[in-house]
Amino acid sequence: MIGRMPVLPIPLLAVAASVCGALAILSAPWALGQPWLNLVFKPLTTMLIILYAWPRGTGRPPVRRWVLIGLVLSLCGDVALLWPEQGFLPGLVSFLLAHLAYLRAFTRDGVRLAARPLPFVLYGLLAALILWQLWPGVPPGLRLPVLAYVVCLASMAAQAAVVALHSRATPGGRVGWVLAIGGALFLLSDALLATNRFAAPLPWSGLWILLSYWLAQWCIASWLPRRAA
Repeated sequence: MIGRMPVLPIPLLAVAASVCGALAILSAPWALGQPWLNLVFKPLTTMLIILYAWPRGTGRPPVRRWVLIGLVLSLCGDVALLWPEQGFLPGLVSFLLAHLAYLRAFTRDGVRLAARPLPFVLYGLLAALILWQLWPGVPPGLRLPVLAYVVCLASMAAQAAVVALHSRATPGGRVGWVLAIGGALFLLSDALLATNRFAAPLPWSGLWILLSYWLAQWCIASWLPRRAA
């Protein structure tokens, strides 16, 4: 399977993803004002992160499979959100399923769900605060999907922190913290997106939302061990 997709050097992928991400961000009206750049380079950036993740984690097939599923579902969400109004609900569902896939991945290495309660308590409080602030601006028809999404998102971020705590005494403990940072960045990205949509427009919103989003995905992909030489 791995041989069927190109395995590119990590520095090349990082540069390519950075350039594509920058072009997608600069498509906004406050920069270049070229919407077609977003249509092309937003999905392409996530595809490059999938290419980065593809050869990793081959020694842990169940974990690798669910991380890749999460990335592909995120790509589907990216495509849906290219149409912010019509695609919002399909995009929300795609990312909800992506978080469930990541949750599945984060419990495949002998770390059970919520094995450390504290991250779940802290992320639960943070999610409740975000919902409390945004709830008046959420249309009634979207309140149940948004609530379900926030629960899945906060659970994913909390479980990423649980994995980091569980692995801190192991040789690969640093990678666990990269995963925890990825989960936190994903929550930050979606909190910014929701604030921009349901509360008040944020200056340069695309920059902060997309930058934190792609950094989150790169961190999650980086959690997968590199393929042995």
